[in-house]
Amino acid sequence: MKSKIQKITTNLWFDTQAEQAAKFYASIFKNSMIGRITHYGKEGHEIHGILEGTVMTVEFQLEGQEFVALNGGPQFKFTEAISFIVNCESQVELDYFWEKLSEGGEEKAQVCGWLKDKYGVSWQIIPTALTEMLSDRDPEKSARVMNAMLQMKKIDIKTLKQAYEG
Repeated sequence: MKSKIQKITTNLWFDTQAEQAAKFYASIFKNSMIGRITHYGKEGHEIHGILEGTVMTVEFQLEGQEFVALNGGPQFKFTEAISFIVNCESQVELDYFWEKLSEGGEEKAQVCGWLKDKYGVSWQIIPTALTEMLSDRDPEKSARVMNAMLQMKKIDIKTLKQAYEG
């Protein structure tokens, strides 16, 4: 990892899968890497109950953004209240991220470009053009795009463009 610490770093709390999750995400995104890994010592065992030598944190980067994965125990779970947006330039790129991140995840959580991965983390896999189409000054165009998107699990760019064009 870089010697300069990023001002704001996303911390992801896992039960016991921090290292597996960090490696999974780094295998999907280009320009990614695994950094420092820390382990629990004897200190604090009476509080957290996690065995000495167990991975505590894994620092990793995805597309140059730094993250920390923590094995903190089962107390907290991921919810859809927090998600990561992956902006895609093409359908091929969108399909790639959708396939990789949805593998082993919750199929019932797949709606309007959202998915939940096998670790319970929520992702939005969307085309970069979607924001432009939804913010068009013509409310009819943006409404057609929104209505089309609401019918989808995985976003289909061609269908969105057809709706946009009327």
